[in-house]
Amino acid sequence: MAAYRFIHAADIHLDSPLKSLSLRDPALADLVGNATRRAFVRVVDLCLAEEVDALILAGDLYDGTQTSMKTARFLAEQVRRLHEAGIATFVIRGNHDAMSQITRELVFPESVTVFGGRAGAIEIDRPAGTFPVTIHGLSFRDRHAPESLLDKYRPPVAGAVNIGLLHTSLAGAPGHDNYAPCSVADLQAAGFDYWALGHIHKRSVVEGQRAVVMPGMPQGRDINEAGPKSVSLVTVADDRTITIEERVTSVAQFERVPFDVSGIEDWAELVRAGEAALAEARHGLASDHLVARLKLTGATPLSWRLRRDIDLLKTDLDERAAAIGACWVESVEIETRPDGAATATAGPEAPLIELRRLIAEEVAGSAAFRMEASRIVNDLAARLPPESRRLFGTDEAAFEAAVAALIDEGTEDALARLHAGADDGEA
Repeated sequence: MAAYRFIHAADIHLDSPLKSLSLRDPALADLVGNATRRAFVRVVDLCLAEEVDALILAGDLYDGTQTSMKTARFLAEQVRRLHEAGIATFVIRGNHDAMSQITRELVFPESVTVFGGRAGAIEIDRPAGTFPVTIHGLSFRDRHAPESLLDKYRPPVAGAVNIGLLHTSLAGAPGHDNYAPCSVADLQAAGFDYWALGHIHKRSVVEGQRAVVMPGMPQGRDINEAGPKSVSLVTVADDRTITIEERVTSVAQFERVPFDVSGIEDWAELVRAGEAALAEARHGLASDHLVARLKLTGATPLSWRLRRDIDLLKTDLDERAAAIGACWVESVEIETRPDGAATATAGPEAPLIELRRLIAEEVAGSAAFRMEASRIVNDLAARLPPESRRLFGTDEAAFEAAVAALIDEGTEDALARLHAGADDGEA
């Protein structure tokens, strides 16, 4: 067989820390914390099952400056499995693992090529009579690469199928810093037959004579990396046409699950409806486990209680998720509102409705209040670990939107507690 086949993966982020999940649910944190390893095992299993020629890893194999020897031993074991099967491994370092001591200190078998900070080109030893293949790669020297790296690559080898590894933000993507920027047109103009990219965690594929592929990541780590995660199985056929297949590898799949509670008046009915929403989301899932963020919307007389007793609702839904199996509730978002009866201008609800109006128009809308709220949020963000600071946005507009959302949420939570106090007083 003259075809050349390989698995293209990127952004493994082995043993990525999960501080926020560990605070809320240690069991869920354990599942997701081990999921990056389990997904990588699946990648290796896929290489062996498909009997590919190579595994290509386009950056961010690690997360940050990890030096754990447990991570190193795990990686060495998996690479050894590929080596013993005669499968080559090609690796470039991205922004997260540029400074990793693991890559520098591990002694890999000769079947592994880790490209350095100077562009390299490896000609593959192929059977006589088959088309030649050359693998090109360039690792980040450090965490920052503000300019394009394309001009540093060696020219394509004439007559060969040229495959390039590059860690890049392309023309930019939400939630991703700017690294080694370039356009798809720039990549195609370089003359390589296949660009194996990494860095952006969302899959994108440009097929054709000059394929450009961002495989996404094998395993998501939080709700902002929702959906099934995968790698690419690539076949360069005898006639040099390229076929790209997506193969799902994620163990745990994060999903936002909408839940309309309009008209529900009974707590038990609400929990049953939440269970049904979770079961529907779990059905047919591409991954082994569902990790859901439930978002409640709609008008219900339970709206006040939902905000007051969100911890109880989370506990009830956790129990229902466990009964479904392989289903977890990461968190619950409340964006409900009182129904028509609760928003009447008369009755016990009326003072709270008027208070909401006063807060929205005369307090939250004032420049002084917004400035003080922004100062508090900035102070909080400065105390958080670096990986959590993106929760408040990456630019001024996103930060202001986050502050506004916190003000709105805080207003509703305060009103819900006042409503609960009024109920207690009536009792």
